[in-house]
Amino acid sequence: MRAVVQKVTHASVTVDGETVGRIGMGYMALIGVEEGDGPEDVAYMAQKISGLRVFEDEEDKMNLSLADVGGSCLLVSQFTLLADARKGRRPNFVRAARPEAAEPLFTELVDTLRGQGLTVETGRFRTHMAVELVNDGPVTILLESHKMF
Repeated sequence: MRAVVQKVTHASVTVDGETVGRIGMGYMALIGVEEGDGPEDVAYMAQKISGLRVFEDEEDKMNLSLADVGGSCLLVSQFTLLADARKGRRPNFVRAARPEAAEPLFTELVDTLRGQGLTVETGRFRTHMAVELVNDGPVTILLESHKMF
């Protein structure tokens, strides 16, 4: 499982002109589910996202987590994070899990983070989405439950 986590002042996702997810301060995370991922990848990713300390403390050091600052998460499924573009000009997506396998794991990640007391909004799986955000910092972190290459 791969995630691109951005610290944001606010973020939203729309589908066909309808806002389906919106947060204030927190994380906007693009989530890619890889073929072969399972519950252990979900648990790892939930722990990393919830425990990531990139918010500033009173000494202006990145030392606080999402829960520490009362932030929210906007999670958006994005299979293109698993693209392999090392050869040629057209990326292949053979490492990305099929939607039938990816959607339950994505949902499990959302449920796990909510179970930790976090407010979590999402995009809409298998739709064309427009994502808007203001990256704060900018801070962008790549998380992987295992190395792809």
